[in-house]
Amino acid sequence: MEKKLKDILLGAARRAFENGLLKSDVLSDMEIEVPRHDNHGDFSSNVAMVSASVQKMAPRKIAEALIAHLEDPHGIIEKCEIAGPGFINFFLTPASWHPVVQMVHEKDHGFGALEMGQGKKVQVEFVSANPTGPLHVGHGRGAAVGDAVGNILAFAGYDVQKEYYINDSGRQIRTLGRSVWLRLCEALGREIDFPDDCYQGEYIREIAGEILDHMGKDLGDKEEAQGVDICARYAADKILKGIQDDLADFGVTFDQWFSEQSLYDSGRVQAVIEMFREKDVIYEKDGAMWFKTEAFGDEKDRVVVRQNGLTTYFASDIAYHMEKFDRGFDRVIDVWGADHHGYINRINASIDASGRSSDQFDVILIQLVNLLRGGAPVAMSTRAGEFVTLKDIVDEVGRDAARFLFLSRSFDSGLDFDLELAKQQTSENPVYYVQYVHARIAGIMIKALEQGVLDTNDVAWQDIDLSCLTQVEEIKLIKALAAFPGAVGKSASTLHPHVIFTYLMTLASTFHGYYNRHKVITDDKNITLARLCLVGAVKKVIRNALTLLGVSAPERM
Repeated sequence: MEKKLKDILLGAARRAFENGLLKSDVLSDMEIEVPRHDNHGDFSSNVAMVSASVQKMAPRKIAEALIAHLEDPHGIIEKCEIAGPGFINFFLTPASWHPVVQMVHEKDHGFGALEMGQGKKVQVEFVSANPTGPLHVGHGRGAAVGDAVGNILAFAGYDVQKEYYINDSGRQIRTLGRSVWLRLCEALGREIDFPDDCYQGEYIREIAGEILDHMGKDLGDKEEAQGVDICARYAADKILKGIQDDLADFGVTFDQWFSEQSLYDSGRVQAVIEMFREKDVIYEKDGAMWFKTEAFGDEKDRVVVRQNGLTTYFASDIAYHMEKFDRGFDRVIDVWGADHHGYINRINASIDASGRSSDQFDVILIQLVNLLRGGAPVAMSTRAGEFVTLKDIVDEVGRDAARFLFLSRSFDSGLDFDLELAKQQTSENPVYYVQYVHARIAGIMIKALEQGVLDTNDVAWQDIDLSCLTQVEEIKLIKALAAFPGAVGKSASTLHPHVIFTYLMTLASTFHGYYNRHKVITDDKNITLARLCLVGAVKKVIRNALTLLGVSAPERM
């Protein structure tokens, strides 16, 4: 619709110029958008204001000239008016909206899909929690956001790969091994003073007991270093398997699981360090090796190799991001916790120092989740190893409710997640509110079949006469359907999945407003078929949008 209106305005400009009412047939880049208020029309354009400098005329004069020379070959404009300093507001005919409904049925699962990505390769790396403990509620929000971003970008025409980076090397894995080893020794009856910097959760004791069952008590006779190494590998593998299972239950799968240790095993970390040393980007000072991150926008230089010869996490992160771009990705997106904000500049610095552009790198920072039950905070103590896991959430409220609520607000805002609300089967629960529309329409279709209004589920909807769809609520509902591709585009360009959540809530509300005032199945078969066609389109768009968020579209509730 926006393209048709733009073409109409460009044609009007040519004719107004030929008749001497404009000083040029050139119009500046214009916006055609949906006004906030219905009384401002279906669409509004700022073309007169932005063209004032080119035309050297007052915006209202430009608007008057354009309106006087409008030709509407598609017959879509009912009226237009000039508002404020020179906005042109367009009011469209009801019939101009009807093709939207038929387009939804024609494109079906593809309605809303875009070509903005043009096949560019994008990697989305998310969750990437250390395999040192189960996923908690914060990881759940990051998983929902990362997965939805990947889905939305793919729907917008990008070639997307989702990846999990396994931090299976370094200090935290050694700490995990030591934690399990000490609990194992404790289980063998030894007196243990368990340090505060070890992992405290009950799951550590459970893993220690499992290792003893598998390997026997003789394991306790090994040298501590060997025992810690055995415990570290066993525990990390077990915890990673649990993470994979929990994510699968949450509806999240990855195209690749990438091991940090593989960067060391392949020699890639050392090779990257040598490459930057040759470029004089890494230098030695006080027995350590430093990266010149300050020269590339960071607040100070960063250590990549400590005085003891051990590399820092930054070293492997440099190698990992170099490896990502070497795989041919045009854009790399990382999903991190908000506490990693200070890490962005140093990764940007390493990318720029490599000769690539940090403009190809984006970071999504996930703010904290406040877990509530009936409005009251749920007490958690991570120090004591007591926290609500993602599995706990999914087991209690279900995958759909969890994902939908995690995506209900912008990721850069804190989120209140109420467990009791998530379980309610009322309009207060957002996921129920939206899914119920899909299920209700499915029920309407079944009723239409039972009453013989429809002969089959496989209706040629594109052939249905929609000319009787003229009610205000019907046109408003069609407009809501027409807004879906725009919502996909906005969500893809901003990397904000909550745009789709907001769209769904608006569409559901618009449907409820329509359904409460108009019967779908009536005594008039033509009206009934047209309305079935309309609500059937609503059902398909809700399914498409829910799919992007990884939420199911049930046929019954």
